[in-house]
Amino acid sequence: MNTTHNTAVTQFVEANGIRYAYRRFGSGDTLPLVCLQHFRGGLDNWDPVVTDGLAANREVILFNNAGVASSSGRPADTIAGMALHVTAFLDALGLSQIDLFGFSMGGFVAQQVVLQRPDLVRRLILAGTGPEGGESMVGYPDEVTAHAIEDIPVEENFLYLFFYPSRTSQAAGRAFWTRRHTRTEQDPPSTVDAMRAQAHAIKTWGTVPVKGRYKRLKEIEQPVLVIQGKTDVMVPTVNSFTLQQHLPNAKLVVYPDSGHGSIFQFSTLFVREATQFLDE
Repeated sequence: MNTTHNTAVTQFVEANGIRYAYRRFGSGDTLPLVCLQHFRGGLDNWDPVVTDGLAANREVILFNNAGVASSSGRPADTIAGMALHVTAFLDALGLSQIDLFGFSMGGFVAQQVVLQRPDLVRRLILAGTGPEGGESMVGYPDEVTAHAIEDIPVEENFLYLFFYPSRTSQAAGRAFWTRRHTRTEQDPPSTVDAMRAQAHAIKTWGTVPVKGRYKRLKEIEQPVLVIQGKTDVMVPTVNSFTLQQHLPNAKLVVYPDSGHGSIFQFSTLFVREATQFLDE
């Protein structure tokens, strides 16, 4: 198949009255890799180097949750609600088993999908994310919030939120921003309502439970690859260490001189490590 990140047609599938938007490209005899995006992110917030690289020997499926960008419906305001939309979407496509890749908030949702439907997921990649009730995940500092809640995020916001404030990391961020806009047909931005619903979900997920903190991570028995940058202002890096310590079968990779978007800064290296992990 010659379809790529930039040429794949946006498709729709309906389940329970929701019209879910997705793109599907790549080929191979392995399980498809379903990708769950960050706060406010849609189909075009992925890095083509990452998605095309992962699609070199497998099918990649990018997905918009309900009420996000080009998907219809009311956006869920809990992570559990978002996970139910993911499984409804996969059932509508007739997929009985997948590999799952969750980035940032998408990583919260990916964990919940595995907990709700463990039979559905073979291997799991978690990048720039953290466990339920993780460290400093209830609310962002004021400066982070100011960059995250702009009606339409601009390059300056992404550079601050996703990349470390070094010359090399900021240069990598600008290169990512260019790649992210190379596709002619762009997904529409998410609405303010979607932003508010997701913000509520993130705050609830980050709240530390009265008891049993991190207990459910032991239920995720699948092999997990955890990826993070050295200094993440969105989901503090310590949470990736927590995931690795509490998940029964997890490997952790922390990239230097990077932040929340380390998978975009080290895109080629990430693709190589993720592909090796998925092919095991």
